[in-house]
Amino acid sequence: MSKPLTVARHTALALALSCAALAPAAHAATPATLPDTIEQRVAACTACHTMKERGDAFFPRIAGKPAGYLYNQLRNFREGRRRYPMMTYMVEHLSDDYLREIAQYFSEQHPPYPPPETSTVGAALLERGRALVRLGDPAKKIPACVACHGEQLTGVTPAIPGLVGLPHDYINAQFGAWRNKVRRAAAPDCMAEITSRLSDADVAAVSSWLASQPANAAVRPATTIARPMPLECGSMPAP
Repeated sequence: MSKPLTVARHTALALALSCAALAPAAHAATPATLPDTIEQRVAACTACHTMKERGDAFFPRIAGKPAGYLYNQLRNFREGRRRYPMMTYMVEHLSDDYLREIAQYFSEQHPPYPPPETSTVGAALLERGRALVRLGDPAKKIPACVACHGEQLTGVTPAIPGLVGLPHDYINAQFGAWRNKVRRAAAPDCMAEITSRLSDADVAAVSSWLASQPANAAVRPATTIARPMPLECGSMPAP
């Protein structure tokens, strides 16, 4: 089955479920048959972001990510800083409180990660990726990924996401979205700034190395991070 057809079927299913499942219970079409639980109300989300997580370039793992990060992304979709029509449709009429409830629910889910991808790039490119993630590149003013996303790359509460368990194509696509201004965050947008300093080869190296790393669902996001951070980030609350 082709990728576009798979996405179209996911989209149709998610949109069909959204009115009954994601809308508040007071507006449900059949309140007598649908339980008023958060699990039922996020069924439209799990149609794509399934709890039986699989590596997917279109629908990334959101389970276990910090609640503050998930809330920020839902608001970014609602307010146009991130562009993906299906997500905008799903959240454009939802309140901040409801978005926080959804974010909190997914932050507490910890299904197994998909297996790491087998990299097809050469050893030199993988080593460049490892170096950028672990050490950065001072000559290009590129901070190490671990400086913000945590030593285990599982994110940092309340608002920095983990990078492990994401497929190569998704990571690659997000770098492209920042570069093309399809994805933005609250100013100052630190990831947009970092992305502007990466070459295409650097993006390929980081994406390939991260996707090839095993991940453990028992490891939670870190609760502290070294300060000051390498760059000021508008999505992060003040210390």
